[in-house]
Amino acid sequence: MTGYDLINLFFLAIAVVVFFRLRSVLGKRTGNERPPSDPYSSGPFERRSQDDDTGDNAGDDNVIRLPGSDEPAKSAKPAYAPEGTSLAAGLAQIELADRSFTPEGFLDGAGKAHEMIVTAFAAADRKTLAQLLDDQIYRDFEAAIEEREVEGRILEQSYVGLTGATITDAELDGSRSRITVRFTSDMTSALRAANGDIVEGSPEAVRQVIDVWTFERDTTSRDPNWKLVATGTS
Repeated sequence: MTGYDLINLFFLAIAVVVFFRLRSVLGKRTGNERPPSDPYSSGPFERRSQDDDTGDNAGDDNVIRLPGSDEPAKSAKPAYAPEGTSLAAGLAQIELADRSFTPEGFLDGAGKAHEMIVTAFAAADRKTLAQLLDDQIYRDFEAAIEEREVEGRILEQSYVGLTGATITDAELDGSRSRITVRFTSDMTSALRAANGDIVEGSPEAVRQVIDVWTFERDTTSRDPNWKLVATGTS
């Protein structure tokens, strides 16, 4: 063996020793190694995504729906009053004083109250009227009912349906909220004398009736109900 061959053999031996030392220090890859850390995946947005998928707070609370998603869009809040008007200011004051108040919720309840009051008046249902009317308005309604009863007259009335309800005025006076609504409804109405003859109206003809009513509620009261405090026509 020449001197050149001895030198090559010497370097080969050194390479084998270095390989086995590196192998013992670094080990083998088995496929189960932890993936390298990603500094951009450990921030608050990534944690929120993981919590939404697997945690107790899973759901869509933190999901922002973009246009075109399969989630149906919520209808926009109706514009009950032009911005900058006294009506808009009045509604805003009432909303601040009563966190449960919404114009749409109020109008829904006011529409039902309109039908109940009109029907109760025709039927002389004093109990229902007492629950829905202010004391003074109740006395006015009761006086009209008593007059009919004394004369023996009967009011035949059928509430066909409410065709429109619009808030025309709103104000907050101290703790008292007042809202005026213009109701448009269809109904039949006939007033019969004691002998059964019709003295006014028609039991078949449907006519349009417009009422302008004002409701009031004390925002500090635990009673959520509004009461009718004024009536009129338009």
